[in-house]
Amino acid sequence: MMRSLLVRGMLVGLAAAAVALLIAWIYGEPQVGHAIAFEDAQAHAHGAHEHEPEVVSRTVQKTTGLITAMAVYGVALGGLFSIAFAFAYGRLGRLGARPTAALVALAGFVAVELVPFLKYPATPPAVGNPDTIGSRTTLYFGMVALGLLATTAAVIVCLRLVPRLGVWNATIATAAGFAVVVGAVYRLTPKPDAIPGHFPATVLWDFRVASLGIQLVLWATIGLLFGHLTERAFARRRSPAAAHAAA
Repeated sequence: MMRSLLVRGMLVGLAAAAVALLIAWIYGEPQVGHAIAFEDAQAHAHGAHEHEPEVVSRTVQKTTGLITAMAVYGVALGGLFSIAFAFAYGRLGRLGARPTAALVALAGFVAVELVPFLKYPATPPAVGNPDTIGSRTTLYFGMVALGLLATTAAVIVCLRLVPRLGVWNATIATAAGFAVVVGAVYRLTPKPDAIPGHFPATVLWDFRVASLGIQLVLWATIGLLFGHLTERAFARRRSPAAAHAAA
């Protein structure tokens, strides 16, 4: 069963990557082009007329490179999602495959994407301060770890509070505690200055919205499609067993 879930998750991740790729081409790539044009204009304004040779051309970056990166990321994410689903299924009360997959996708998006994004949002390439790349990377992955730990702890606490407070009150109390913990960490962690003050605000906003939208589409597609296919697979397995029991 775990093998079939893993294969299904990887295939679903590949399909989700194809959907997210369309969002990246339509909304993300134009903002990357604007950011590169801004960098070129700044270099020209400061008298830097000579450009270093491109290791990978811009055309390859936004076609073959982007397709390969999204496919690998989608397959890996789908495989990890299937493992998380296998762990969660049956441990969230009487939820079926679809709602379990939807909740796992929501929790994963919040932990891996939303929590780090709200503190360290995506930065267009060729714009961030190169002196802060190392520190920004460390802080970002530290925030991802915080998101995973805080979300896991929130789910465990919520499940333990449900028998005493009910589903609604337990969810509200857990969400409030989660927000307090994450907000306190936001307040204590630094935020390196990576964006030039004269960088176009519209381009920065559009790039960050596109980045978050790509991840939202990816996680939503995985959660919904995986839940649908898994529920159908479980139903097909139950039908022969029920017929045999009746006989």
